Amino acid sequence: MMRLFWLLVALVGWSSAARAQEDTAIFGRETASRTLLVRSTTDIDIFKPVIDAFLATTPDLRIFYEQWGSNDLASLSADNCASGSDSADLVISSAVDLQVQLVNNGCATAHHSPQTDALPAARNWRNEIFGVTQEPAVLIYNTQLVSPEEVPQSRFDLIDLLRPDDSRFEGRVATYDIEASGLGYLFAFVDSQQANTFGRLLEAFGRSGAVATCCSAELIDAVADGRYLIAYNVLGSYALDRAKHDPRIGVRAPTDYTLMLSRAALIPKGAEHAGMAGAFIDFMLANDGQAALAGSRLIAKIGASDGADLDLPGGGPSSLRPIALSPVLLAGLDKHKRRIFLEQWRQNLRKQ
Repeated sequence: MMRLFWLLVALVGWSSAARAQEDTAIFGRETASRTLLVRSTTDIDIFKPVIDAFLATTPDLRIFYEQWGSNDLASLSADNCASGSDSADLVISSAVDLQVQLVNNGCATAHHSPQTDALPAARNWRNEIFGVTQEPAVLIYNTQLVSPEEVPQSRFDLIDLLRPDDSRFEGRVATYDIEASGLGYLFAFVDSQQANTFGRLLEAFGRSGAVATCCSAELIDAVADGRYLIAYNVLGSYALDRAKHDPRIGVRAPTDYTLMLSRAALIPKGAEHAGMAGAFIDFMLANDGQAALAGSRLIAKIGASDGADLDLPGGGPSSLRPIALSPVLLAGLDKHKRRIFLEQWRQNLRKQ
C-alpha cells in the first residue's frame, strides 16, 4: 500500500522530485498484482512499444514509467542510494557515464543471466550495468535549405562549412547545451578524446556563432523549422524516428568516426522488484526485445544494406566507435576536468 501511495504521489506531482519529471505514464492492466517502477531518459512515445512487448509476456504486471532529464535522473538516483529509500526498480539512461558513476559508487544490484553473459565487454560492466541499445550520434540537416553538395559528410566538412567569414551557416548550427544535457556532455567529452579535430571544431563553432541548446527534440524541431540548418551530435534514435515522418529532416553518420551509444540499464540497490527488473533487462537483450527496440530506432542498422536505417558513405564498420561502459568514462566527471572542459565550451558556444 505504501508503494502504491508513493506512485500516486509521483504521478500527480506532489513531491519536489516529481516536479522535475518530464512526463509519466502507467502501462498494463489495472488488476495486475505487481508494479514495476522504471525511471528513464527515453521519451515515453519512443519506449512505449518496448514496454508493451514486455508486458505481453508478463500480463500480471504494471509498469509505472517516469521520464527524466539525464542530470536530474542521476542526481535523484544518487540521493535514493544514499538514503536507502524511494528507489526505482530499473533505471535506464543515455548519460551512460553518470550510470557508470552510480555503479562505481555501489548503487547498483548485480544481475546475471544468459542474455547478459552474451553481451560484449563494452556493454556489460561487473554484471551491474548493461547496454541495451545501439544508437549513433549523428549530424542532422534541413533537406529543404541545405543542398546535397553542402551536407557535411564528416567533421572536416563541417569545419570547412563554418570557416569562411561570410558563411551562410553563421549562427545556424546548433548542438546540445552540455551543461544542461548529460548526454550532450558525454558526447562532447568523448569527442575531445577521439580525434584532433575537436579543437578545430570548437574553434569553428566559436567563430561562426554556433548555438548550444537543449535537448534532442528541441534541436530536431529547430532544424525542421529552419531556425538552424545543421545540428551536431544529435542522438540518432530520435533523429531517425523523426526523419521517418518528416521529409525536412536529413540524417548523416559522420564518416571520420561515428560514436555509438548503448543506453545503460541498471537495477538500483534497494529495488523492491529486482528480479522483475532483471527479467525486463533480459527481455530487451533477447530477440523479441531487440526487435521492439529496433522498431523504435533504438537499435540502428548502419551500412549499405537495403534494410539499413542509415548509410555510412565512404566509411565502414571501422569508423563506428562504441562508447564502452567502463570506469574510463569517469575521467570526464572529475570535477577539475569538468570545470576546465565547460569553461572551454562556454568560450566558444552561445546559449539559446
